[in-house]
Amino acid sequence: MNDEQETQSKDNYFQQIAEISNAMSAAHGRDFAIGTLVLAARYVAQHAAPDGSDKAAEAPAGVVATI
Repeated sequence: MNDEQETQSKDNYFQQIAEISNAMSAAHGRDFAIGTLVLAARYVAQHAAPDGSDKAAEAPAGVVATI
C-alpha cells in the first residue's frame, strides 16, 4: 500500500468511526458513545500483535473482550 492509499484508507476509517459515533450518540447518548470508544481503544491497546509490531492481533469476529 502506498502513502496515498494508506491515507485514503485511514480517512475511510475515520469517516466510519464518525458515523458510528453519531449513531450511538443519537440512540443512547453521548456518554455511551464516549464509553464505547474508550473501551474499544483499550481493547486495541491490550491486544498487541504477537510479533511486537503495532498491527493489532486478529481476534475472532464477534468477540467482545472483558476489560
